[in-house]
Amino acid sequence: MANRTVKDAHSIKGTNPQYLIEKIVRTRIYECRYWKEECFALTAALLVDKAMELKFVGGVYGGNVKPSPFLCLILKMLQIQPEKDIVVEFIRNEDFKYVRALGAFYMRLTGTSMDCYKYLEPLYYDYRKMRIMNRNGKFELTHMDEYIDGLLRDERTCDVILPRIQKRNVLEESNQLDPRVSAVEEDIEEMESDEEEEELPREVRRSPTPEKRSHKDTERSNPVPVSKRSRSRSPHKRDRHGKTRDTKARSRSREREKRHRSPGKRHREEEDRKRKSRKGRNNRDRQEADKERHRDRSNREKSDRERDRERRHRDHGKSRSHHSRLQDADIREANELRSKLGMAPLRP
Repeated sequence: MANRTVKDAHSIKGTNPQYLIEKIVRTRIYECRYWKEECFALTAALLVDKAMELKFVGGVYGGNVKPSPFLCLILKMLQIQPEKDIVVEFIRNEDFKYVRALGAFYMRLTGTSMDCYKYLEPLYYDYRKMRIMNRNGKFELTHMDEYIDGLLRDERTCDVILPRIQKRNVLEESNQLDPRVSAVEEDIEEMESDEEEEELPREVRRSPTPEKRSHKDTERSNPVPVSKRSRSRSPHKRDRHGKTRDTKARSRSREREKRHRSPGKRHREEEDRKRKSRKGRNNRDRQEADKERHRDRSNREKSDRERDRERRHRDHGKSRSHHSRLQDADIREANELRSKLGMAPLRP
């Protein structure tokens, strides 16, 4: 009873909505613990809370083909068949990305071609990260726009065979859909307009002055007869001394490149030059600071060594004076004892 489709459910694609999922996967879902504990007696109102608890997207995983909670909720939606407004609200939800993914998957299974393109294509601009579980039970990183693109293009997603939909160009030719406008098209047009603006001053520079143009016209009108001489054509032109003129052509091409260099390129070169000079100054300042730090450290070490030497010298002098006083006291006592015994003192 718990696995039956509701009585007033409409057939989708000419069949029971639950039959959109393969029988072996459907049987695994009916036997799993999540279906028995979390999806029992679930209504459209309570389904929202379960969808908000989703942490990843996935189909079946593991060696014994366990279904994910995402796939269990998809089958539950096919079973209770919520209204289209609820599914559209799932898709338009921007706070919970897995609720949006659940609604998009259900719309792809049950909706028409028009509904799929109408409600799923705006999700191309959602670039949030998502976790998806593969067949080995490991998580992979994907994005919402990649997930939506897979729903519209692939034949199988999350181990479910997706129903066929019409191609977009067919719907555009029949005037059922407007041509899709890409978000990148405006940026491409701006780039092309900028390139055209940069090419205009180049053409102005290349156009000859009126004097040169008149001179060229006079040359064309009065051509000078040139005597034809038979000579062998070589790959490089040579002057009268027999030397090639490749270096001159190369220098002229360099000068032409310098003249026709765009202002934006010159500005970038100036910025690179300033950045390099600033970097060189910073390196020099850093080297000078390192040298000063090293000099201060050496001075401190030198002063510490001198202080230690003075302390050792002072301690050594104190120890010598104390030792000499003890020695004098011993000699004095020995002399007193020797004088009592009538012997000569040790020191006169």
